[in-house]
Amino acid sequence: MKNLIIGLALTTCAVLPGMAQSGAGAQPQAKVANGTLAGTAEASGVRSFKGIPFAAPPVGDLRWKEPQPAANWQGVRQATAFGPRAMQRPIFGDMGFRSNGVSEDCLYLNVWTPAKSAKEKLPVLVYYYGGGFMAGDGSEPRYDGESMAKQGIVAVTVNYRLNVFGFMAHPELTAESSHKASGNYGLLDQYAALKWVRDNVAAFGGDPKRITIAGESAGSVSVSALMASPLSKDMLAGAIGESGSLLGTLSPVSLADGEKQGVAFAEQMGAKSLAELRAIPAEKILAATAQPNTPRFSVVVDGYFFPKSPLAIFESGQQAHVPLLVGWNSEEMNYRAMLGKEAPTVDNYTSAVKRMYPEQADAILKQYAVQSDSDVETVATSLAGDRFIGFSTWKWSDLQSQTGGKPVYRYMYTRARPAMTEKMGDATPGLAGGVVKSNDPNAIKMPAAKGAVHSAEIEYAMGNLATNSVYAWTPDDYNVSKTMQRYFAGFIKTGNPNSKGLPNWPAVVPGKPASVMYIDVNTRAETEKNRDRYLLLDRFMLKQ
Repeated sequence: MKNLIIGLALTTCAVLPGMAQSGAGAQPQAKVANGTLAGTAEASGVRSFKGIPFAAPPVGDLRWKEPQPAANWQGVRQATAFGPRAMQRPIFGDMGFRSNGVSEDCLYLNVWTPAKSAKEKLPVLVYYYGGGFMAGDGSEPRYDGESMAKQGIVAVTVNYRLNVFGFMAHPELTAESSHKASGNYGLLDQYAALKWVRDNVAAFGGDPKRITIAGESAGSVSVSALMASPLSKDMLAGAIGESGSLLGTLSPVSLADGEKQGVAFAEQMGAKSLAELRAIPAEKILAATAQPNTPRFSVVVDGYFFPKSPLAIFESGQQAHVPLLVGWNSEEMNYRAMLGKEAPTVDNYTSAVKRMYPEQADAILKQYAVQSDSDVETVATSLAGDRFIGFSTWKWSDLQSQTGGKPVYRYMYTRARPAMTEKMGDATPGLAGGVVKSNDPNAIKMPAAKGAVHSAEIEYAMGNLATNSVYAWTPDDYNVSKTMQRYFAGFIKTGNPNSKGLPNWPAVVPGKPASVMYIDVNTRAETEKNRDRYLLLDRFMLKQ
């Protein structure tokens, strides 16, 4: 009987998790377009499938090309381990990986499903990791999809190319492209993964018409990009953004400016042609990105993924018309990002503002006012956080509420992490919101946080506190996580985060003071407090 069931698994066009399972320890199977997968039956009842190729390896002549279709395979492919992560350097102290090393061959995704049958047509979450388009991986425990799957959702994490491999534009790349575009390969990877999910998620019991995309930091920026692009916008049922958008954070540059960055990098590498650049080993190219003269590789308005700037797309209402749940954290950046090693005094703060905003200093000092030295840390932290990511997230939510045609739900996450466990007592907070060992000379270190730092909400929202042993989580932390995950899960299922037993979360109403859900031990909705700050920043922060 077992052989008969396995045989059916190889021939049926939509084999579901559990259909090819027989006896204790048997693997769940799913048949996707490229072949049959064998995954893992987790103790929770969730079935996981890891390391699924959604595109061809972007190596050799496919380096710096849009992703190509994955090859078919014969027989049963094991999907029990994460695929390699994208080429990257260890630059963030809060990232932990379960993948097997770094490689250009990195275009893999992972699926967690509670479904027993394709007839269930469950809602789908596709989650994109953060890391400034420089680092990150779908294997990070904080993004693990098992907890979301236990909420009745098919959860997917996706890898995409990073840094020079994911975002370098170049005139020769533009010339060889059938779209006369270059750069944005990481975003095209995300789009390819989204197409793969749409075409194959029914094999895992998911509904291809109910896909919500989500991400944090660069992942949130990616969500705004996928909403804006005409390639992907019609594939979405909803979107979740945690801290960041293209409308002010990692803002795109013109294709011409992107090409200049690529030319400068090729010259730095001593490559006289694209062929020579593609022949250089990936490890050598990655190492070069650590040099201080290496340009930052920006998202570009390439005429293909983005026919015009994302700002113009959102302003004209040409983005995805889907519900949006979006917000940011109370301490996205520390006051030291403005003051450096200077003491937090009124004089030092005023000097820093005048240095950063020589033409707008008076207006900034009026909106971000300090009365005494005791105010400086709080106010400078707010300004630093808004400069870094708060403004761009606000702008996204504000424009979507005006032109997106569907409800927008905005949050402010304020829960500070608890104390570190004893074994991490020699660690120091890191720029990305995590921790680094204090004896690491290359780590970027910041003062201890008083609020919710950048990335602090991820484990709470995804129900993954237990995967992070750095912090001594308390019952309050687990209650906050339960609340936040329920909001997220409700939104993924219905486009509305509200459900019985949760504080009511009103949608943003265009033209009226916005309601903001403050997520903490005392989760509650309040009226937006700082709109005038963002309207001020809006006057000069967006120059697309």
